[in-house]
Amino acid sequence: MSGHSSARLYLWTVLALSLLVAPAFGGHRAQNQGGNQAKNQPWMDTSLSPDDRADMVLKEMTLDEKIGLVHGEGMPGWGKPRPNWYLGNGGAGFVLGVERLGIPMIQMSDAAYGVRSSAQNGRYSTALPSDLAAASSWDPEAACEYGALIGTELRAQGYNMTLGGGVNLTREPRNGRNFEYMGEDPILAGTMVGNRIKCEQAQHVIGDIKHYALNDQESGRNEVNVIIGERAMRETDLLAFQVGIGIGHPGAVMCSYNAVNGDFACENKHLLTDILKNEWNFPGFVLSDWGGTHSTVKASAAGLDNEEPEDIFFGEKLKQAVQAGQVPMSELDEHVRRILRSEFASGIVDYPVQKGVVNVEGGFATSRDIAEHSMVLLKNAGSVLPLDPSALHSIAIIGGHADSGMISGGGSAQVDPPGPPSQWQAHVWFPTSPLKAIAARAPGVAMYFDRGTDPESAAEVAKKADIAIVFAYQWTSEGMDVPTLSLPDHQDALIDAVAAANPKTIVVLETGAAVTMPWIDRVSGVLEAWYGGNRGADAVADILFGDVNPSAKLPITFPRSDADLPHPKLVTPPRGRHTRGEEATPTFSVTYDEGLKVGYKWYDAENKPVLFPFGFGLSYTTYSYSDFKLSPGSDSEVTVSFTVKNTGSRAGAEISEVYVALPASAGEPPKRLVGWSKTKLNPGESRALTLDIDPRFLSIYDEGTSGWKLVPGTYTFMVGGSSQSLPLSGSVAFDVPPPPPPPGR
Repeated sequence: MSGHSSARLYLWTVLALSLLVAPAFGGHRAQNQGGNQAKNQPWMDTSLSPDDRADMVLKEMTLDEKIGLVHGEGMPGWGKPRPNWYLGNGGAGFVLGVERLGIPMIQMSDAAYGVRSSAQNGRYSTALPSDLAAASSWDPEAACEYGALIGTELRAQGYNMTLGGGVNLTREPRNGRNFEYMGEDPILAGTMVGNRIKCEQAQHVIGDIKHYALNDQESGRNEVNVIIGERAMRETDLLAFQVGIGIGHPGAVMCSYNAVNGDFACENKHLLTDILKNEWNFPGFVLSDWGGTHSTVKASAAGLDNEEPEDIFFGEKLKQAVQAGQVPMSELDEHVRRILRSEFASGIVDYPVQKGVVNVEGGFATSRDIAEHSMVLLKNAGSVLPLDPSALHSIAIIGGHADSGMISGGGSAQVDPPGPPSQWQAHVWFPTSPLKAIAARAPGVAMYFDRGTDPESAAEVAKKADIAIVFAYQWTSEGMDVPTLSLPDHQDALIDAVAAANPKTIVVLETGAAVTMPWIDRVSGVLEAWYGGNRGADAVADILFGDVNPSAKLPITFPRSDADLPHPKLVTPPRGRHTRGEEATPTFSVTYDEGLKVGYKWYDAENKPVLFPFGFGLSYTTYSYSDFKLSPGSDSEVTVSFTVKNTGSRAGAEISEVYVALPASAGEPPKRLVGWSKTKLNPGESRALTLDIDPRFLSIYDEGTSGWKLVPGTYTFMVGGSSQSLPLSGSVAFDVPPPPPPPGR
């Protein structure tokens, strides 16, 4: 059959399907005809609040229109094609609007580090460095640039809602999605994701924060019951969400697959209503993770507002439940009102999407800039870096597909490289060649390349060169956890062999999270490049040759071994029962008995040495700290002042970190991060810094009173360049009266 015949057949098929569904969706066509009339309706007055506008629209809606707004219309490759499939934009899903009332469809796209499925839809997206990489910059302005670029490209591709915004803490370091998240500390993670969301939504897209909550492992994610105490949950994972929501004001929160203390997250009233909507006053809507809905009446009553990606529970079943009085109309109205409010608040009603062309070169520049400030220099023995091309005759580049590309993270976050669409959980290497980028910085220097599949061959190549650079990788993805933190594919043996052959061996790590390094004492340099995006190789070369002075610091701890983790053995399901989109109950549990001790707090409390501590990162210059002062204020506020000086010979940027040790009676880990500042300094330059510490970050969650409180006693503040390098310290005492006992005691 010729191409023209195929095209005609496709068009006739679409026409036939459209005629078949015409009776069911004649109302939608009528809405299209009435769209212009909606422009003159009172809710189109932009001077009104999103709440007032939502209330006005809600009063005009029919029951069927309301039901249409609380569920998705399917996604490509998910179940049977839906009747409205032709209205989708090729993304993760969409929600029908109400055209006659001027309410647009919500077109959603996965967009963790860039817009997904672009190749499949004949488009292009920028691949930014991974979210964990961006968190390594400790720079809210960089997070803003990250979100703004994604928001801009979403709109250019016809989307008006993002499904990015992951902020689950690195409680399980082997989690396959850690690269999508913002590290192990709730204040750092929440601050970074909040600024990303804020600037994403400024482009007039609905922002999302996920996965609410405790979706900290992928193994058995659809059926695991997370058991955790209220205080531990509030001060760790939930605090990251609370901070992120407070800064970013996302239009949506995505509830997670797992259960929490017995109830699935998407039908967990304590999480969705008691905490999120009532205590935090979240005004937006809650949508389920894809297939994460398990009931109609229970989920609706718990606070789920929108089922994705289809209507198993929130379609006809919800309509019947409303008509039968099992779900009050007021409850349905509340779901719809929240969705309408987010549409107005985000601007997608007043600023309809206009498809356009993505600024490819602009995306490249942003991706490269973020990568340069996100890669962490972990070791630099003998100042082997930066490299001086004039002092080199030859460089060996070994392993990691370094001649052709750099690896990226998989799953729903996957951004397509140029070429055919990516397949689910395929190992995708972006065509950004470290070999070419390094060769471009060192003209006249001989370049030797070895694939690294045979350690002996790689060692022979390394012997011939002045410097050996090994590119090592760890691929991670949604839907799986790594079995160990060790590098896969025998790469530890490769690095050992190369280091034995050449004492000036530098390892560049392309990883989704922490890895162990049994060879660390035998190499001269280590650069953690994370997943570097589509200009990662240029960023690596910029740092290796000193065009950029590294300034990033770790947002996670690198442990010495799996045995040092809170859970040395990954908890996995006893049987692979799949519970997605079913009425189901959890089949196994994971107990987070480490509680408050997440990440560096675990290693501090357990006195376990680490490979590299949280907040650690080297520079090509040095810094000193002095002039420490504490100024207590009213309402338990504290101002921390100190001076940081660049004592080296190169301009750089120092991330100064502030930690506090709470009174012993608080029962907390030894210290917690409460603030930081990233400061650019020229050689010899000093800067006096003043940080106001939020009293909330000095508080603990009191289960007895169901609230936050300050504990009377001495608070010791510490300042320095990492969680284990804190040269300045001082204390302040708070005489806080104990809270009154709860009623009835």
